[in-house]
Amino acid sequence: MKFEIMRDRLLAGLNDVMKAVSSKTTIPILTGIKIDITNEGMSLTGSDADITIQTFIPVEDNGEQLMTISQTGSIVLQAKMFNEIIRKLPTNDVEIEVSNGSATHIRSGKSDFHLIGIDAAEYPLLPEISADRQFSIPADLLKSIIRETVFAVATSESRPVLTGVNWKIQGDELICVATDSHRLARRTVKLEQLPTEVNSVVIPGKSLNELNKILEDTTNPVQIVITNQQVLFKTEDVLFFSRLLEGNYPDTSRLIPEDYKTNVTINGKFLLQAIDRASLLAREDRNNVVRFETLENNIVEVSSNSPEIGKVEEQIQVEGLEGESLKISFSAKYMMEALKAIDGQDVVIQFTGAMRPFILRSVHDNAILQLILPVRTY
Repeated sequence: MKFEIMRDRLLAGLNDVMKAVSSKTTIPILTGIKIDITNEGMSLTGSDADITIQTFIPVEDNGEQLMTISQTGSIVLQAKMFNEIIRKLPTNDVEIEVSNGSATHIRSGKSDFHLIGIDAAEYPLLPEISADRQFSIPADLLKSIIRETVFAVATSESRPVLTGVNWKIQGDELICVATDSHRLARRTVKLEQLPTEVNSVVIPGKSLNELNKILEDTTNPVQIVITNQQVLFKTEDVLFFSRLLEGNYPDTSRLIPEDYKTNVTINGKFLLQAIDRASLLAREDRNNVVRFETLENNIVEVSSNSPEIGKVEEQIQVEGLEGESLKISFSAKYMMEALKAIDGQDVVIQFTGAMRPFILRSVHDNAILQLILPVRTY
């Protein structure tokens, strides 16, 4: 195997696949990156058995020559070391040659590295995925869906299925739900040509976070293929495989209240900033709890106190206040993350009482819903 490549393009590809490589893996070969050279270009593959990322660098792109291939072949190189070497090479021209089976030479300028590779035949094969259960989502919409839900997954492994986001297909809607049993984030999106054979899968939150780092903020379609154990996200030059979580995701639809006693319409950005300020004192207290109270004349008060430090109160003029008066306490962190997901738009907050879950939605759009369980303080 022998080829030359532009260092910056190789680094960009490595940057993607390194996201799947873990030093903690129990399978030694997975600490490596697999390099496949064909006459069309170069494939780089990294995996930790849960996530597999493969990226492709073509020989030429838009008329620009990126690679010169003298001899095709495959090798696995220790990922961390290979990445560091490429990062620190002196010029943008890199030559890589494998001789005598696994002796790998990396040359650039006056630098010449010798690495011992591993036979690529030992590297696990990519999962076989049939194309009949596939649909597509524009990359920027997929990024939004991830951003608006993934923060609410559970971080504790006590119920592994809650560490993922539940993707459910109902008719022409994709419903994405995450919950850690203290709060819930739901995003609904209407799509064309959704597969009918798949109705519910759970994608690990960790996988979606890594996918989000790779996706570009464009309207280019991302093909999504779902099987019983895997999901594949496919862009023009990246394949991103993730295993699915096993187990039944709880039915969260019954958690969402049907009727409300108090409705508050408020500027999401102002509320976020007020809670951020109140949480300065709340943070010192172990629970990070902020209080919220409705007053007369369309005013709400956000407050927090810490016996050792002091207290803060802030009144906000709201755009609408209907129903019963209310005092409620909640986690500042949960509320701020929910408001960030709705992204500074005007929000309507719907309460069913001081100790019942409450809902946040955008005034303009029902697609995003956030639910938070209050904290007992009063």
